[in-house]
Amino acid sequence: MHSKKQTSVKYYVGIDVGSASVRAALVDEFGTVAAHAEQPIQIWEPQPDHYEQSSADIWAACCTVTKKVVCGIDASRIRGVGFDATCSLVVVDKQFQPLSVNSEGQNHRNVIMWMDHRAVSQVDRINATQHRVLSYVGGVMSVEMQPPKLLWIKENLQESCWEKAGHFFDLPDFLSWKATGVTARSLCTLVCKWTYTSDGGWDDSFWKIIGLEDLVKDKYEKIGNHVLSPGESVGKGLMPEAAKDLGLPEGIAVAASLIDAHAGGLGVIGADVKGHNLPCENQPITSRVAMICGTSSCHMGVSETPIFVPGVWGPYFSAMVPGLWLNEGGQSATGKLIEHVVRGHVAFPELQSKATARAQSIYTYLNSHLDLIKKSLPVGFLTVDLHVWPDFHGNRSPLTDLTLKGMVVGLTLSRGLDELALIYLATIQAIALGTRYILETMQAAGHHINTLFLCGGLSKNPLFVQMHADITGKPVVLSKEVESVLVGAAILGACASGDFASIQ
Repeated sequence: MHSKKQTSVKYYVGIDVGSASVRAALVDEFGTVAAHAEQPIQIWEPQPDHYEQSSADIWAACCTVTKKVVCGIDASRIRGVGFDATCSLVVVDKQFQPLSVNSEGQNHRNVIMWMDHRAVSQVDRINATQHRVLSYVGGVMSVEMQPPKLLWIKENLQESCWEKAGHFFDLPDFLSWKATGVTARSLCTLVCKWTYTSDGGWDDSFWKIIGLEDLVKDKYEKIGNHVLSPGESVGKGLMPEAAKDLGLPEGIAVAASLIDAHAGGLGVIGADVKGHNLPCENQPITSRVAMICGTSSCHMGVSETPIFVPGVWGPYFSAMVPGLWLNEGGQSATGKLIEHVVRGHVAFPELQSKATARAQSIYTYLNSHLDLIKKSLPVGFLTVDLHVWPDFHGNRSPLTDLTLKGMVVGLTLSRGLDELALIYLATIQAIALGTRYILETMQAAGHHINTLFLCGGLSKNPLFVQMHADITGKPVVLSKEVESVLVGAAILGACASGDFASIQ
């Protein structure tokens, strides 16, 4: 680029809070990532199926990575910031101080993670009501959503947490509050995880029937009565204190946020695919599914009119792409499952030392090992006698059964690297078969899907991508800009800045 043009380039910051780390990127007006950084965050697992985090730890990580990516950039060229995060539940008191979500009274642990399954009996009771709002979550609410978690807090931590709580935030909304001091909520989080509807807002009868009538009494102030569309500018932009924390200019635009998977969907689903001879080339965006594959996986499909898919979340209006209805399928454990299977195998230490010796990741090593042991047939045929049922953490879609467990069929007494490579392959195939089942369910309900767009950590694994193409029989598109979730978050900031007329 010529220096003259260089001075006029505008930048946007995207901040993404995943399950295990926080990442930030500096993205230019053409959608190119100019810099990115990552910082791990802490997870506590005080007992089985309880997963907690600290909002202070998460915010500190946001500040660290943001300072890194904007270092040395002329601040006047940074125009907006967008946040996305996992849909975890953040609890603060009336003074906005962290409030413990555990019986140990550890106030810094004030976040119940999305993947926490403590509220099993609460979600069963909520589903037994068969309330009409459940038709917008595939007919059955997930334990990963917020109403069962809120009910669990009320029933288990009445005095220490429930009565002291001032605000219950979805994590993406906590971040925009931290940046601006405004308690507005994103339509994305409320519609997808809290039963808010785009046309009718909150349904008083739902909260009363499940035993959370106290939230209605205070006009929903604790869970949000000021709702913004993703990408809308929040308040007066970045507050002085937050600006200092993040190393950004005071007053720059802060966007209403998205859940992390939805930011990934935004980052890839609109991609220009001209000239690649793909079936979606001259088709509407509704022919595409964005698949965000990380710790868990989400399958995001949009439609012009609402489509009700049994066992698949949605339809949610304007929750990802403004003006379109979203259906969201998903698998509760994908990256986490692969890691669990590989690291738990008796041959893992051998794998680790061999991968280290070659300066490779364990997955790159396993992929090349599979190529080594395959005979004349393609690698997928190696597991003809080995089968995995991948629901180790329950089934999100389309069976919506959180009590399901995992299973492996076809084990032998062998315990070497070959067997580890095979069970790794069989696990990836099982995940891809799960995706196929979700897509078939969506298509049976009325979606017309012909192309998959993948992003997230697992999309960097060629074997994972290839198995999804082979097993679904659909072409898989990967973005040239691999950090699609961060691009999605930056799109929000670009929209809030007013430099672009809309998300589209």
